[in-house]
Amino acid sequence: MKRISKRLLSLLPVCALILGLAACSGGTASSPSSSASPSPVSPSPTPSASESPSPEPFAFTQENMPRIDGSTATIPLISAVRSVLLGTEREDDVTVSGTDNAYVNLIDGKTDVLLVYAPSPDTLDYADKQGVKLEMAPIGKDALVFLVNKKNPVQSLTDKQVVGIYSGAITNWKDVGGKDAEIRAYQRQLLSGSQTMMNKLVMKGTPMAEAPAGYVIGEMGGLVDAIATFDGAEYSIGYNVYYYVSRMKLDDNIRLLSVNGVAPSIDSISSGDYPYVNDFYAVIRSDAPEGSPQRILYNWIQTADGQALVRSEGYATAAVK
Repeated sequence: MKRISKRLLSLLPVCALILGLAACSGGTASSPSSSASPSPVSPSPTPSASESPSPEPFAFTQENMPRIDGSTATIPLISAVRSVLLGTEREDDVTVSGTDNAYVNLIDGKTDVLLVYAPSPDTLDYADKQGVKLEMAPIGKDALVFLVNKKNPVQSLTDKQVVGIYSGAITNWKDVGGKDAEIRAYQRQLLSGSQTMMNKLVMKGTPMAEAPAGYVIGEMGGLVDAIATFDGAEYSIGYNVYYYVSRMKLDDNIRLLSVNGVAPSIDSISSGDYPYVNDFYAVIRSDAPEGSPQRILYNWIQTADGQALVRSEGYATAAVK
């Protein structure tokens, strides 16, 4: 299970947003209000043709709040969503299962909604085998970034150099403008959101070199620690998602590399100028009933109000539906 510290779950970044949130009906954005204190959002289910055009607003409570799972990097967003929809303080004990485990939980009926990074092909195959169809809506953007130790003089790599390092074709830093030293290329475990992004956005079918023992890191934070403090850290490289290393696991001993001369930032991710950008998603099962709490939440986070919350948490956002 993944957990985030209390200091990252402060209510302050979303207070201004909460003041402007009101009822949301069928995915339609609402107008700002002037409430003086946090209050729950009350989206309404989309009415059918036989229903009244003004249905009773849906109120989220602790009892009907959908179970939300997701990726480590979406923990702050999950906390913010629960706080806004319930009208409560931010929680300091939000846990998630991690990207692919979260999808498995949804497929198996053990959770209701995901705020999550893209699934691996193996996970999608599992959904097919279980006969479960998923509805996925992009709600934000993040990027795969490459980390080096601050003592490493290399500032930028080309996309071809990145592939060369991780395919094993480039093994010495001197070949990419660094010192004459062997490259220690850390990888993530196969069923992780970061590894899925690595395979899809960077390697694109080129096989990755087999990593030496100890060079495949299970936890996102563990990879940052390896680049920052492990023996030989000066000559190491690894990859992670931008949001996590810039907002959740800050470490002055690491530096993010530019790729093709473009540094990762919210602006370069939003514009697509940084090369390794990918959406993250709200996900529900396609058999979630109309008017169910999970479908109401799924619809709401795609609206202008939902996207404002995503932005307030420091993520790059997707296009508003």
